[in-house]
Amino acid sequence: MKLNYNYDGNIACRTILQDQLEKLNISYQLLDLGQIEISDNISEESFDELQTSLKRFAIHIIDNPKAQLIQKIKDAIIEIVYNKDKFPNTTISQYLSDKLNYRYGYITNVFSEYTYTSIENFIIIQKIERAKKLIIEEKLSLTEISYELNYSSVAYLSTQFKKVTGLTPSMFKRVIDKRRKLSNTE
Repeated sequence: MKLNYNYDGNIACRTILQDQLEKLNISYQLLDLGQIEISDNISEESFDELQTSLKRFAIHIIDNPKAQLIQKIKDAIIEIVYNKDKFPNTTISQYLSDKLNYRYGYITNVFSEYTYTSIENFIIIQKIERAKKLIIEEKLSLTEISYELNYSSVAYLSTQFKKVTGLTPSMFKRVIDKRRKLSNTE
């Protein structure tokens, strides 16, 4: 029997963190995306054990300040893309500057220096990943998806979708439908 599943990566990560911290009896408070405040001092042994247990789930504790900033940038962008209510009324550059308390020029330089891509490209990739998930869920039309992802038109969404995936959204949907039919006949 095959099971299809869907998940929210942020919720999954928070749940894993909570489970691992509680398993090690570490007092904590979950803060913004990607941040936890440890209430008490923990031993080096407990810290190492926490790092080891989290690595099993591909979760890494970041201790480099620039790497922390990059993760905050990614988290802020993902939060915007996956939560329409969080989409800023200002430009994304102004939103990131205000949220992270850095000049946007500095933010973009650090991001591209460490990730070898631009913030704009990362946003596009995240939006297309979200569009793919929404197409697979089959709950929204392409017009609704383009609105949900703050595109000015379906045509613009389709252009970016094809540029990133090599397929139009309609072709992507047909591929998914064919795969579903094949898996249902097995």
